[in-house]
Amino acid sequence: MSGAPGTTKLGARLAARAGGGALRVFLVLVALFWLMPTIGLLLSSLRDPTDINASGWWTVFTAPAELTTANYASILDNDTLTRSLLSTVLITVPATVLVIVIGSLAGYAFAWMDFPGRDWWFLVVVGLLVVPVQVALVPVSKLFGAVGVFETTLGVVLFHVAFGLPFAIFLLRNFFAEIPRELLEAARLDGAGEIRLFTRVVMPLGGPAIASLGIFQFLWVWNDMLVALIFADSESPPITVALQQQVRQFGNNIDVLAPGAFVSMVIPLAVFFAFQRQFVSGVMAGAVK
Repeated sequence: MSGAPGTTKLGARLAARAGGGALRVFLVLVALFWLMPTIGLLLSSLRDPTDINASGWWTVFTAPAELTTANYASILDNDTLTRSLLSTVLITVPATVLVIVIGSLAGYAFAWMDFPGRDWWFLVVVGLLVVPVQVALVPVSKLFGAVGVFETTLGVVLFHVAFGLPFAIFLLRNFFAEIPRELLEAARLDGAGEIRLFTRVVMPLGGPAIASLGIFQFLWVWNDMLVALIFADSESPPITVALQQQVRQFGNNIDVLAPGAFVSMVIPLAVFFAFQRQFVSGVMAGAVK
């Protein structure tokens, strides 16, 4: 009987370890299942078109000699896709930077500055979160046509900035409001003005929220097709539209489509995995007050 408690504890530890091991195996399987389309696209982009038409991508595990980098060389010779990648960068980077800068300033103002109607204006911002993009396509198209920015890179950037700001302001305002008031008051006693307070205190402390916002905005703009299809320049469309046009015009050129689609996918994936810790901490911190 004296050994029963020790035996019970040992059994509990073994059960906990077994449960933890089973959980890890399950999570690994889920991760592999989630990455399966990406792995298949990568292997397809490294195969010859004749091999792709003859068998599935999984046959490379038994015939690794099928792998080749010739398809990626074809992308460099495809002016449409190379221009589209440049256009995507020229749209995504400004749209992300502008949303971060303007959203940070507005979030700080809503969190720590007193001005008439502050709470009501913030309610307007929250209300804009539920406005679908499709509602604004026709009126914004007419507006952009009147001011001369329709089918331009500037028009696409302005559209993404306008629809990205409500979420940016909401997220950053909630995060900035969590900063201790005593810290800001101490900085003011040291002679810091609003600009210096914002740049030297608030922005460094808001790094996780800003990083998560940047990931959200980057992924949304990079992967967007609807807005780009309507507002972008038809001569140099973003990569999503360019790939769609390649499918429509040359439905069997898988040797160009597969590597182009993989390059389009791997860049946002790399950004997400590079900043995933800041992404999680920023979203969790900004979601509650």
